Amino acid sequence: MKQTTGLTYAAAREIAAPFRVEGKKVRPETALVFDSPHSWPEWPQDCPVPRAGLMSSWDAWVDELWAGAVRGRGPLLAAHFHRAYIDANRARDDIDPGLLDGVWPGPIAPGAKSRAGMGLIRRYALPGVPMYEQPLPVAEVARRIADYYDPYHKELADLIQAAQDEHGFACHIDCHSMKSIGNAMNDDGGKARPDIVVSDLLGKSTAPALTEWVAQAFSSLGYRVQVNDPYRGAELIRRHGCPAQGRHSVQVEINRALYMNETALVKTSGYSDLARNLQAFVDRLSAALAGSLGATLRSLPEAHLY
Repeated sequence: MKQTTGLTYAAAREIAAPFRVEGKKVRPETALVFDSPHSWPEWPQDCPVPRAGLMSSWDAWVDELWAGAVRGRGPLLAAHFHRAYIDANRARDDIDPGLLDGVWPGPIAPGAKSRAGMGLIRRYALPGVPMYEQPLPVAEVARRIADYYDPYHKELADLIQAAQDEHGFACHIDCHSMKSIGNAMNDDGGKARPDIVVSDLLGKSTAPALTEWVAQAFSSLGYRVQVNDPYRGAELIRRHGCPAQGRHSVQVEINRALYMNETALVKTSGYSDLARNLQAFVDRLSAALAGSLGATLRSLPEAHLY
C-alpha cells in the first residue's frame, strides 16, 4: 500500500519572514558571505507532515553552527522556510508539472532533481512517500516563489554585491549538511559519505584556488574530504558564483553523523568539536582572504579560471 503524508495544499499558512540575516554590516568586515538555505525545520503551522519526512531533509543546526563560527566576520543568511515547501537551491523553473493542477504560465524545465522528487517543490517527503494527496494550485506555487524564493535570492545577491563592493571580490560559502548514507532519492543511495564535501560545479562557480584551499583546510582539521563527489553543487552557487566577475561560491556539505544522532535527532558530543573546528576554519579563511588567497581571487585573470 502506498504511504501518504495526508498533506493538502489548503492547510498551508504564511511563515512570518522568509529569512533572517546575522552579522550584516553597512561596510562588510571581510569578503565572506555565508548562507544556510535548508536549516529551517518547521512547516506552516497546521500542515500534518510526518516529522520523519521533514527531518530527513533538514540541515540540522547548520545555521547555528556556522553563525557561531563566523562571529560577525561576514553576514549569514538563513532561510525561514522548509526546503520541501520551496527549495532555494533549485532552479526557479525546476517545477514538476505533475504536481500542478493546471498549466504553468511560463516556461518550465524540470530536471533530474524534479524527476527524483526533489525539485523546486518537493514531491516526496521520503522515498515512496508523497508530500501531497492532490495537485497544488498553480497560484500557490507562484506565491511561494514570490514570497520566499525570490526574496531569499535577492538578499543573497545584495550581500555578495556589498562584499564585492567593499573588498574587490566576494567569497560565498553555501552551507549544508548531508545524511551519513544516501537514500533511494539520492544519486549515491546506500553509500557511506565522507565527512565533508566541497563543491564548485566542477570548477565553474569559483576559482580553483578557493576550492583547493577549502578542501585542504578541512583535511588539515582531520576530516575526510571529497571534492564534487557525491555533490557537485546546485542553484545557489550556480546563480551567485561568477569567478570571472570576482564572485566566488563554494558549497560545503557536512556529514550529520559528525555532530548528531540522525535517528533520535539530538546533538552528540561531536557537536562541540565540529563547532570549534568550524570556527578555526573561518579564522584561517578570513586570514587567507586578507592575504595571498584574497589577492589571488581579486586579481586572477579570467583566462586562468578554467
